[in-house]
Amino acid sequence: MERLNKYLASCGVASRRESEKLILDGRVKVNGKVVKELGTQVNENNDRVSVDGNLVKPVLDYSYIMMYKPKGCVTTMKDDKGRKTVYSYLEDLNIPHLVPVGRLDYDTEGLLLLTNDGELVHALTHPSHEVPKTYVVKVEGEIPEHKLAQLRKGVEIDGVKTAKAKVKLVEFKDNISRFEMTIHEGRNRQIRKMFEAVGEEVIFLKRISVGNVRLGGLARGTYRYLNDDEIEYLKKL
Repeated sequence: MERLNKYLASCGVASRRESEKLILDGRVKVNGKVVKELGTQVNENNDRVSVDGNLVKPVLDYSYIMMYKPKGCVTTMKDDKGRKTVYSYLEDLNIPHLVPVGRLDYDTEGLLLLTNDGELVHALTHPSHEVPKTYVVKVEGEIPEHKLAQLRKGVEIDGVKTAKAKVKLVEFKDNISRFEMTIHEGRNRQIRKMFEAVGEEVIFLKRISVGNVRLGGLARGTYRYLNDDEIEYLKKL
């Protein structure tokens, strides 16, 4: 027996947290009956679990993908505004329940991990695990040191202070400051909002690594399978 949200994650439907929302929204049935109790226990050998009427079963063969997400698309299966999604770049893959590990917003590009391993999605996105993610950030003009110090200590966005961040100036050229910035939270548009909090506007944002797994070698809109070492490293994170 295991909790329903964990079972849904093992089926690759969504992360545990997102599975809880599916349950609360009444989209999950166990043996033909809608279940909204988060503590519900299921037996994978005896119980029939469905989401939106589709029977789900644990994934036995997991896939792990790294994609270079370009700007101008969203990290969802469908978009209510009709915008392009990352899945339009993955149409030749026939992998059930492939979901993004976290999000990159519409105007941000770079490394996006996707998998149908719900347990890994949960592990990499849960705030308590503090998985570091590094970005290239470009801002117009020179940024004074006191503002960088604020970013490193954490700034208040949406009423809550961010955790400490690593910020390193890589280059100042043609009136553009280029930084590498590492955070371990995954709040909505976090880096853009952090710079806004110190009076600066991000003009370019690209994620280049999750932990020690780096983007290198991919062109925008392309993908590759992770190798065994990368998969093992991410699971240890």
